[in-house]
Amino acid sequence: MSKRKPSSPAKQPLDAGSTSASKFRRNASIGLFLLGFLLYANSLFFDYAVDDAIVIYDNEFTCKGTAGFAGLLKYDTFRGFFKVEGKEKLVSGGRYRPLTPLMYATEVQLFSPKKKDLAGQPVKDKDGDTVYDPNEGGKLNAVKFVGHLVNVLLYGLTGVIVFWFLLKILSPDGKPLGSSGFGPFVALAAAALFVAHPIHTEVVANVKGRDEIVSLLGSLAALYLSLKAFYEGKNGLNIAAAAAFFLALLSKENAITFLAIVPLTYWFFTKASMGKIVVQTLPFIAGAAVFLVIRFAVLGADFGGAPRELMNNPFLKLVGSQYVDFSFAEKMATNFFTLGKYLVLLLFPHPLSHDYYPRAIEIMTFGNVSVILSVLVHLALLVFALVRLPKRDPLSYAILFYLITLSIASNFIFPIGTNMNERFLYMPSIGFALLVGVLVYRMTGSWGKPKMAVMAVGALVILALGAKTVSRNMAWKDNFTLFTTDIKTVPNSAKLRNATGGELVAQSQKPENAARKDEMLKEAVGHLQEAMKIHPGYKNPLLIMGNAYNYLQEYEASIQAYEQALKLDPEYGEAKNNLAITYRQAGQFYGEKKGDLAKALQYLGKAYELNPNEYETLRLLGVANGVSGNSAKAIEFFTKALEKEPKLAAAYYNLSAAYGNAGQMDKAGEFMAKAKELNPNIEAEMRGGK
Repeated sequence: MSKRKPSSPAKQPLDAGSTSASKFRRNASIGLFLLGFLLYANSLFFDYAVDDAIVIYDNEFTCKGTAGFAGLLKYDTFRGFFKVEGKEKLVSGGRYRPLTPLMYATEVQLFSPKKKDLAGQPVKDKDGDTVYDPNEGGKLNAVKFVGHLVNVLLYGLTGVIVFWFLLKILSPDGKPLGSSGFGPFVALAAAALFVAHPIHTEVVANVKGRDEIVSLLGSLAALYLSLKAFYEGKNGLNIAAAAAFFLALLSKENAITFLAIVPLTYWFFTKASMGKIVVQTLPFIAGAAVFLVIRFAVLGADFGGAPRELMNNPFLKLVGSQYVDFSFAEKMATNFFTLGKYLVLLLFPHPLSHDYYPRAIEIMTFGNVSVILSVLVHLALLVFALVRLPKRDPLSYAILFYLITLSIASNFIFPIGTNMNERFLYMPSIGFALLVGVLVYRMTGSWGKPKMAVMAVGALVILALGAKTVSRNMAWKDNFTLFTTDIKTVPNSAKLRNATGGELVAQSQKPENAARKDEMLKEAVGHLQEAMKIHPGYKNPLLIMGNAYNYLQEYEASIQAYEQALKLDPEYGEAKNNLAITYRQAGQFYGEKKGDLAKALQYLGKAYELNPNEYETLRLLGVANGVSGNSAKAIEFFTKALEKEPKLAAAYYNLSAAYGNAGQMDKAGEFMAKAKELNPNIEAEMRGGK
């Protein structure tokens, strides 16, 4: 059992510092920081991935640089991505996490080039603000490098803060490793386990994961400052603690769980009276109150109900042709299953995935063995923690830390939009690491100096975990690598099937993949069809499937996919637009390649119905009608095409030819003259097929 701290504020020897204690703390801190940096150094040259689009390169506010600060502070965090008011409410409760987007916007301002139009001129948005292009230059550009670098540096710093925090609560004597043993050994072992654990790869290797890093860093720093204020009598540090906690909440709301962790920590590791514990908790309450006032002012107090779309509410099931809610028992059983899976991944982090969307986690019942085991294990952990609570056992604290910080992402309190994610273990993993550190120490059979054999085995475990971390990082180098890697681990996720299909379609269009284009497109269709089997009401796979078939020139299949998407959502703008384009391309294909004018006119007519103002459709209708001998219709459509492009010489030429075929030579000459006025070489170019 660790030595209890005194109740009255007094400087600890660790802070006053014997030479050996200071040297141990300094060397351990440097080692932990370097460990964190080196484990994730391979991510510095990675591309953006997954949700980076939402907060960085496809966010209208972030892409303004510092000019976007007002929008980032004024709206829901997802508003800048959706760009249309109301869509951000697809996620239950909304999200107000402006701190890290403000950091991204600053990085964009400093390290991204200005976006330019086809004429090479800087692009301005509707507000007249300069728009930056974080994706310019491909994978290896400055802003991406800086984004990953900041993540890695903050992660290394977090490892140091975890160590300082644990040392503060476990080693009141401030003695170095090799003297009292317990506090320094457990603090260093737990911090090293935290830093090396592969479960954190999603947080660190993905730039968007910075919200988790800053939230934990701010929360722990706040608690550490609070403890220093308590022991050293420096009340100014309490103000700093409140500010740090406020910033943690601005990064991600799960920091709110520290309102329970702070008094719990004081109760376990100090002899402070209940009154003093309340006083030390007040700065955190103040920081949280300010945050909540701002959050409610921006998002409102209406947290909304659970969304009725499976991709944002995993607790829906298909009954007949309608999605209905899980039963209470199904929901609880599924939640317990995910809690059990979290523990398994902490103990044995393989295989890992960035995606656990429906139905990566199946609908569970209490008849499932894994669910029963999870219930029993978590019940045992809770009972042990409560039984050992009066003894102020650090194991009890570790368990409660884990359960409390995980609670907000557990789906037991409110729906979070997905079954689980590995990033949700980032904060709770400190409790796990502390638990392991204490257990390993106790396994030596003595409260004295830890045995060298135990330390050697621990070092090997850290090394193995570090190797897994570096290996897993490689999957995060870009979306294509991530999706095609994780689909093998989580084949039953509709979202991941859709994402993999979409990325395969995108990659198939690159020149370097020309030889594999059709193969990649067909593979994409397979993934998208699987997505629809998992979630028949999912419209996005149908849109991408239509695109894939279009590129394969399988136009009937493409049209069918778009039409299915529009049955699910008649107002699906992208499907409408792509359907019109596909009708037009199909018409051109059957007219020029197959010589089937009837079919060409049929498809071009449908394209015209959907988009009567598209120049190319009007031109092709003029051509098809002219070839079929209907000069009047050819003139009609070429006239409409000219109205859309009155400065295009080819438009005048086509209309001239139509009048010529109709025998109206005066009109033909008139329009030919205008064509030559715009382009003296128009006849040669048109006859040459240019």
